Amino acid sequence: MSRFFTESLSALEPYTPGEQPQDQRYLKLNTNESPFPPSPMVAQKITKEEIDKLRLYPDPGCRGLCQAIAETCEVEPEQVMVGNGSDENLAFAFRAFCDETHGIAFPDITYGFYPVWAKLFHIPALEIPLEEDFSLNPERYYGLNRTIVIANPNAPTGLALSPEQIEGILKANPDHVVVIDEAYVDFGGESCVPLVNQYDNLLVVRTFSKSRSLAGGRLGFAIGNPQLIADLNRVKFSLNPYNINRLTLLAGEACLGDTAYFSQCVREIEKNRQWTAQRLKELGFTLTDSKANFVFAQTPRMEGKALYQALKQKGVLVRRWDQDRIANWLRISIGTDKQMRCFIDCVKEILEGTNADSGD
Repeated sequence: MSRFFTESLSALEPYTPGEQPQDQRYLKLNTNESPFPPSPMVAQKITKEEIDKLRLYPDPGCRGLCQAIAETCEVEPEQVMVGNGSDENLAFAFRAFCDETHGIAFPDITYGFYPVWAKLFHIPALEIPLEEDFSLNPERYYGLNRTIVIANPNAPTGLALSPEQIEGILKANPDHVVVIDEAYVDFGGESCVPLVNQYDNLLVVRTFSKSRSLAGGRLGFAIGNPQLIADLNRVKFSLNPYNINRLTLLAGEACLGDTAYFSQCVREIEKNRQWTAQRLKELGFTLTDSKANFVFAQTPRMEGKALYQALKQKGVLVRRWDQDRIANWLRISIGTDKQMRCFIDCVKEILEGTNADSGD
């Protein structure tokens, strides 16, 4: 770092995104992107006339998209805020509801951006260990006297709490915001959006990156009571009022209008996840009961780092972490049927080679 970097951030360790090779040489199963293109309606919306309008600023209130989200999620437009991916909405929530004297709590194994934001914004953070089986015990979050953020389904484990379990956390922390990050909820979880009118301390954050195939469009949204959304907008308009470009706003509306395509893609990913999980179990892997568009798996036949490297050598990217409890686990994004068959074939070849080397 330079001599000009602030001392208060000198110990900051930034979030490490999954590898994004630009040569398309790899089978990318490492960043939970959709294997399917966006809805065909997106291309229909992005006309030459709309491209010409890029000379103009977008609507800072994102009114058309907020209305479409409100109709889809059965809430009011004033209960919706749109962000540059769910990451921006989450960062705004950290800024709005936490500071040096108002701490935050989240699991010890979860989305890696949470501890980064806590350090960046000088927020005291309480990391609560997951259980031995990686499940989250809701009672550990009762009466914490701080803001709470929970990814549900969690990443990288894929495990999910029920709305009833989330409701227990909300009731036990009535004077603090509970942020539920539902990036993966469309693949088998159950959304807490229906609870927003019952609990004024609930903020639900969603994304278009996974089930709507718009990871490159950078689009997410938050849903809560109008006061919470007003708080987030106060932060947004202080930092980045034109946060969503014109074409992404159109793409978001188009995706929401194509429910048939959305449902088809989600069903295909769920089917491929089930098939992949079964094949891995047959190969001796242990897996969590993932409700996301990935599986989380380990095998006693090979260390996680070695398997990750062997897959990369075969042109397959998956995700792993050095964190002690999950160092031998891999997170594998779910792709098309063809991609997952290719992945399983590579795993078989690697494990068979390991057995041959050991004389088994």
